[in-house]
Amino acid sequence: MSEKIKVPFVQDADLDGKVVLVRVDHNVVKKGGIKDPYRIDSTIGTLINIYAKGGRPILMSHVGRPKDKKTGEITLGKDTSVQPVVEYLENKLNLDIHVPEFKEEEKKGYTDIDDSIQDQVNNLKEGKIDAIYLPNTRWFLGEEDKGEASQKMAKQLASLADVFVNDAFGSWQAHTTTVGVNKHLPSYAGLLMQKEIQNLQRIFNPEKPFVSVVAGAKFDTKADSLYALLERSDYVALGGVIYNAYLCAKYDIRIEGVSEDDIRVAKEFVDYAAKKGDKVLELPYIIESDTLEGKFEGKYREHDVRQLQPGTKLNYVLDVSAKSFEEQRVQEAFANAKTIFTNAVMGLTPHFAEGTIALDQLIDSNKGAMKLFGGGDTNQELKTLLPGVYMKAVDDPSYYLFTGGGAVLKAIQEGTTEGLEPVKALINQ
Repeated sequence: MSEKIKVPFVQDADLDGKVVLVRVDHNVVKKGGIKDPYRIDSTIGTLINIYAKGGRPILMSHVGRPKDKKTGEITLGKDTSVQPVVEYLENKLNLDIHVPEFKEEEKKGYTDIDDSIQDQVNNLKEGKIDAIYLPNTRWFLGEEDKGEASQKMAKQLASLADVFVNDAFGSWQAHTTTVGVNKHLPSYAGLLMQKEIQNLQRIFNPEKPFVSVVAGAKFDTKADSLYALLERSDYVALGGVIYNAYLCAKYDIRIEGVSEDDIRVAKEFVDYAAKKGDKVLELPYIIESDTLEGKFEGKYREHDVRQLQPGTKLNYVLDVSAKSFEEQRVQEAFANAKTIFTNAVMGLTPHFAEGTIALDQLIDSNKGAMKLFGGGDTNQELKTLLPGVYMKAVDDPSYYLFTGGGAVLKAIQEGTTEGLEPVKALINQ
């Protein structure tokens, strides 16, 4: 935690009487509703700070993926609307928040932030409304654009406000609202952004022993982060399909759903890890299932991977058995750890959840360690499977729940928070 944070702080900004454009990461809407408001609640401190200093906020966030990657078409709809977030904030904080509408161009979404918003901005300045919440930033043609549309959107957004605050740590992609607006306005990091950067230092400079747990669907997307964590950690445990690929590579077995490409990438990791000593914390008991549709009696079974013969072919391996976490080596590694980082759901939930439950319970049993959870599905499954632990973790200083799992892994991959483009943009403005 010793590295000095180089970004400018919102606490140091003069906000009195000023309109403050705030980029948040409220990407929590699923099928028109909010499953978990944690990301929203995490930004309320910044919002209160702005009000306390006399600022008038205009909020903006992306929601979902309204843009078709193949065709480039942008579709506006209820499932990717910010309206549920607005209603949540209005009810929680007793605010009057307005959401402007703009002219939609067929298949291109919003191409302009037109003058129709100006009346609402004036009402905001005069205190007639409490806040403006812009529509989903990905409804705008310029958000993910790299050319003229991006430049135009950045200038139009900047024209609405006096100051820009980025509090969207989880939105690490270099989009217009994360790296473009700050070119035109004095820009600061919000309280959540600061807190996320501070806690990343616990991974970059961990109190030892340090145990990391990472899971995922494809080995190649996590490989760079895994190599970086292998260097920093005393032990690394794997889960999900990337663990299946590791097992295939190390034990010369084949598991349904694991590609040869993933096995090849995993084999490089296995060979590299062997040179680093006995750091990989293998979880030997795995659950094989004949189907992805559920956990049906007679259609799943437990294996000890150490007993499998080379060339063995398994159906889908959908979980790590809870028995794996009773192994002496595994128990001791977690019990002795001073820092634990996990970005992992061990099995295909909701039916195959015993590995995730056993992992999270083992982590929780170490009361003295700093326990860092890597956002996204990791936090969501903790809340779903162990709600009591989750509720405690939100306020427990021995826990920190990051809001952006992808951002954490990207920072680990880069070796510094300054490798994240939005953070770099704040530093180099």
